Amino acid sequence: MADVTLKDVARASGCSIATVSRVLAGTRPVGAETAHRVRAAAEALGYRPNHAARALRSRATGTVGLVLPQITNPFYPTLVRALTHALHADGRAVLLADCDDDPAAEAEHIADLLGRRVDALLVIPADEERSRAAVAAAAARVPLVLMDRGCGPGVADSVAVDNTAGMALVLDHLAATGRRTVCFIGADGTASAAAERRGAYAAGAGALDPGAPGRVALGDFSVEWGRAAVDQVWPARPDALVCANDLIAIGALQRLHRLGADVPGEVAVTGFDDIPMAALSAPGVTTVRQPVAQLAAEAARLLAQRLSGGDAGPQRAIRLAPELVVRESSTPKRAARTPA
Repeated sequence: MADVTLKDVARASGCSIATVSRVLAGTRPVGAETAHRVRAAAEALGYRPNHAARALRSRATGTVGLVLPQITNPFYPTLVRALTHALHADGRAVLLADCDDDPAAEAEHIADLLGRRVDALLVIPADEERSRAAVAAAAARVPLVLMDRGCGPGVADSVAVDNTAGMALVLDHLAATGRRTVCFIGADGTASAAAERRGAYAAGAGALDPGAPGRVALGDFSVEWGRAAVDQVWPARPDALVCANDLIAIGALQRLHRLGADVPGEVAVTGFDDIPMAALSAPGVTTVRQPVAQLAAEAARLLAQRLSGGDAGPQRAIRLAPELVVRESSTPKRAARTPA
C-alpha cells in the first residue's frame, strides 16, 4: 500500500496542500475549524509525516540533543521523562547522551550531536569549569539551554532550582525542630549544584551553631559516599546530617541503622531533590523537592523561543523555587530521658 501524502490529505479535507502543510507542521496559525478538518482527515487516512523529507526542505531535523552527567542518578530519568513530554508537545524528538560525569566524554557527545544536525541542545554540565569550553562553543552554533547546573555567566540560557533557597529551607526546619550540632555531607568538585549547596550550608549553618559551617565531609553524589561519610562524622555525634542529595542521605541512613543510631530521635537526616527512593526509604527522607515538570517546561520554552528566531535578546537565567518535603527522618528532637 502506497504511503499517504499531503496531497491525499488535502483532497480528503477539501483544503489546499499548503494549508494542510501549515496545520500539520504547526508553522502558521490556521482557523480552528480548518485545522480540525485537516487533522481528522490525516488521522482517518493514517498519514505519517516524512521527517527526513521535511528536514531536507527546512534544514531542521526536529531533534534536540540532551547531554546528562550520570543517568544512573535517579533524579535524571524523572527529568528526562518530563523533558521528553514537553519537547514532544512541540513536535521535537530527543537524542540522549550520558557522559558518565566526564567532561572529556561530554565534549565528544556534544560534538557528535552537532554532527547529527540537532536543532538545539539541552546540557546538564558535568563540571562548571571544565565543561565551559565545549558548551560555549556549542552555544555559538545552535540554541542551547543549561539545566540544573551552570557553566558560569555568559555561556547560555539556563534554568535550575534555587539551591540557596532550598538549603535555607532545610536549615530553618532543623532549627525549628531543635537541632544544633549540624554536619554537612556533600560532593566535592566544581559542579555548580554541588558548589551552591556547599556554599549555602556554609553561609547559613552558623545561625544554628558557630561550629556548624566547619563540620563538612565531601565526596560525591552517591549512596556509597553517604555510608562512608557517616563513619567519618559520627564519632562527633552530630544531631543532624544535612546531605547534598537524596542518594547521600539514603546511604547515611543505611549506615546509621547498622550502627544502631536512633533516627530521628538521636540524629536527623535530610536530602535534596526528592527522588522516588526518598519516600520509600525507612524512615522516609526529609528533602528539598525540585519542580521537575516546571524545570522541563521552562527549558522547552526557552529553546522554542530561540528556535523561532523571534527572540535574540540577552541570555536568561531562571531560578525556580524549591519546596521542603518533611518526612520521618527529621521529626523534632526528643528531650533527653531523666533517670528514674
